Amino acid sequence: MAFDINSTLNKTVVDIPPSGIRRFFDIAATMEDVVSLGVGEPDFVTPWHIREAGILSLEKGHTHYTGNAGLMELRKEICNYMNRRFDLKYDAATQVLVSVGGSEAIDAAIRCLVTPGDEVIIPEPAFVCYVPMVQMAGGTPVTIDLKEEDEFRLTAKQLREAITPKTKLLILPFPNNPTGGIMAKEDLEEIAEVLAETNIVVLSDELYAELTYGGEKHVSIANIPGMMERTVVINGLSKAYAMTGWRIGFACGPAPLIKQMIKVHQFGIMSAPTTAQYAAIEALRNGDSDIAMMKEEYDMRRRYIIDGFNKLGLTCFEPKGAFYVFPCIRSTGLTSEEFCTKLLEEQRVAVVPGNAFGASGEGFIRVSYAYSIKNIEKALERIERFMKK
Repeated sequence: MAFDINSTLNKTVVDIPPSGIRRFFDIAATMEDVVSLGVGEPDFVTPWHIREAGILSLEKGHTHYTGNAGLMELRKEICNYMNRRFDLKYDAATQVLVSVGGSEAIDAAIRCLVTPGDEVIIPEPAFVCYVPMVQMAGGTPVTIDLKEEDEFRLTAKQLREAITPKTKLLILPFPNNPTGGIMAKEDLEEIAEVLAETNIVVLSDELYAELTYGGEKHVSIANIPGMMERTVVINGLSKAYAMTGWRIGFACGPAPLIKQMIKVHQFGIMSAPTTAQYAAIEALRNGDSDIAMMKEEYDMRRRYIIDGFNKLGLTCFEPKGAFYVFPCIRSTGLTSEEFCTKLLEEQRVAVVPGNAFGASGEGFIRVSYAYSIKNIEKALERIERFMKK
């Protein structure tokens, strides 16, 4: 009998489609003169004092494994940061895990909580990793369609209607990728009121917490009374400190859950990159001014691009978080896929179809403003030509 590798593959993994984000950029990579407003990555270089700390760690010969949970010095700095910036208090020894980016921490949390048959509530549009990670853990994703008229916030009514006896976990992805939507304190208090009647755990993905605009201050659901003991907060340095390639994220949460997450991390990863951990210590300790500078620049771009899309007739609610806008393209009569494909082919502008982030994203596109004003201006000019045509 001829051997067939395909027959041996895990069907759950095989049936998961690849990321809808990357497909467009694989196509764009083969084309010339493309203006990309698609990838969610800061255009800033990691600040020098942070890079210098990484270089110094190499010069000192810090090239060995760290403890599985991460350097104790870094875990203490994470606790200082979470307390200073968000008024959240954690124990460095038992409630913090340093991970390889935020995505690894999300995956570890899901694997430690979700068993076959468990339901996981995921508000959408949302980042592309949640549904596949739940499926690979044997769980059942239960998606909630967030509405533009609610500024893509999760409402207590929607949550209550989605909960069943099988619900194990709620994922809260705010500030949101792709919409830029946020949850205010009063929104979270209503969500907490619903959860208080249940045994549901919360995974709060707060990777964009530092990028909250319009005078709003980021509030974590872990700040709401009664929620800290059931919430694991995921954060990292990729977005706020322009450190995507360093791959440093972290999870803070109840000690029993973190203990099991360290076990998953231990067997699958061992430890986060040592050099990056030393750089992260410097970032968290001395990087507040870097955050302020980059946030101010993003905010200026945010206002510029919102105004640009509204003038083009592609209406866009005001996103108050992350570095994305989510304009509605229904007025064109095109689907999200058609709009993005034609825009790329005809005007060499790469953006992401909204349905890449869930069915409720149909009729929208995700546009990142983590790019220079020059690039944004050029893209808007080309989109205007595309709209006129």
